[in-house]
Amino acid sequence: MGEDGKVLTADATAPETANQAIDLALEAFGGFHGLYHVAGGSGRKYGDGPLHEITDEGWEKTLNWNLTSLFQSNRAAAQRFLELGHGGSVLNLGSVLGYSPSPKYFTTHAYATTKAAIIGFTKSVAAYYADKDIRFNVLAPALVETPMAQRAAKDDTIQNFIKTKQPLDGGRIGIPSDLDQAALYFLGDGSKFTTGQVLTIDGGWSVSEGQY
Repeated sequence: MGEDGKVLTADATAPETANQAIDLALEAFGGFHGLYHVAGGSGRKYGDGPLHEITDEGWEKTLNWNLTSLFQSNRAAAQRFLELGHGGSVLNLGSVLGYSPSPKYFTTHAYATTKAAIIGFTKSVAAYYADKDIRFNVLAPALVETPMAQRAAKDDTIQNFIKTKQPLDGGRIGIPSDLDQAALYFLGDGSKFTTGQVLTIDGGWSVSEGQY
C-alpha cells in the first residue's frame, strides 16, 4: 500500500462506509477522484451453487456482498463527484463468470448473477453520467489467486483444467498484479475518453475451451 496509504476497516454493505472512506480520502489527500470497488465474495458455503440447490441464505448473502456493497460505493462516489463539481472515475470488479460460464467446476449461479448484473449496472450509470465526466467501467478477471479462490487454487484437478482454460503465460491461475496496470488506466487521466466498458483480463479463459 505504501507509507502514505490510509486504511478504513468497515462493512462494505453498510450505507455509511463508502462516505466514510471518501471523507478519509478528502481529509488525507485533499481530493477525491476515483473509486475502485473490489469488495465482494462467494456465498458457496451459505448455499450458492446450481440453481436447484441454491438456498435463500446463499442467494441473499451473495447478492448483498457483491451487489449491495457495489451499489453503496458507486452511489456515494456519484453523489460526491456531483457535490465537488468535477468528474471522476469508478472502476468495478466483475468476473468472467458473468458472461462466460464454466459449469463443471464453477457453478455458483447466484455469484454469476451478481457479476452479470455489475456489467448491466455499470453500463447503465455510465450512460447517464457521461455528460458530467463521471466514468464507470468494469474489470472482469477469470480465476485469480485470492482468499476466495482457495477452493480452486488448491484442487489439482481444477488447476489442470485451468492450464488449458487460462493458457496464457504458461497456463496458470491469475495473480492480483495482473490487474494493476488496467486499474491504473481506468482510474487515471489516460481513460478520460472511456466509459461503460468491460475489460476482460482472463488469461484466455473466454476464448479457450478448457480440457477436462
